[in-house]
Amino acid sequence: MRVSRLYVPIGLATGKQVELDDDNGHYVRTVLRLKKDAEIILFNGTGGEYLCTVAEVSRKAVLVAVEQWHDRTVESSLRVILGLGISRGDRMDLSVQKAVELGVNRMTPLLTERCVVQFKDEKKSQRLLHWQKIVQHAAEQSGRAMLPELTEIGYLQNWVGNQQGLKVFLDPYADASLADLEPEAMTVTLLTGPEGGFADQERSIAKAAGFIPVRLGKRILRTETASLAALAAVQMLWGDFR
Repeated sequence: MRVSRLYVPIGLATGKQVELDDDNGHYVRTVLRLKKDAEIILFNGTGGEYLCTVAEVSRKAVLVAVEQWHDRTVESSLRVILGLGISRGDRMDLSVQKAVELGVNRMTPLLTERCVVQFKDEKKSQRLLHWQKIVQHAAEQSGRAMLPELTEIGYLQNWVGNQQGLKVFLDPYADASLADLEPEAMTVTLLTGPEGGFADQERSIAKAAGFIPVRLGKRILRTETASLAALAAVQMLWGDFR
């Protein structure tokens, strides 16, 4: 029987007893319906995970006894940074979720000229919190012990100048493919556009910052397909899909 995994943003140590926050406590109590002495795995995103036992389940609190640390990692040797053009609703949620499963290390949601989603300041923080929850749940499901970093929503023109490694952006009209390139210091930075694609000025800005346009085959892919295909491709070429 599979043991459930939960991300908890607190310090963990063998022999310690911790109280789960309201969201995790509700999940353990109401969704998983775990009882006292049931096993559960906790991790805090800094590496490794802890085999634990439920010590108490009540309406007021869920307490967990931390018992054994496992030095476990499923991280790829390839570091992948993703600038993700913001798309609408479920498409963006899917892109964030699958990027975590495919091993992304850092992800920045980007506002671009053709982005169909616009945010007021309070909406930005709400959407970021929503995506952070998706990151956490995807890490729980996929067995990752390191929590990928989700940075603040940014603008493409500000983001491109601060990136590292092999820098590429997806362009269906490009001549080069990923197979023509090599990562720098085992780091790849991917830039993917929104539903409307990149504007000509944005292509110029990306190129000026050292980003190389690459194509993914001869077909034009939807934004959520393109980002996932690119992540799978770099893991196949240089990461842990080999």
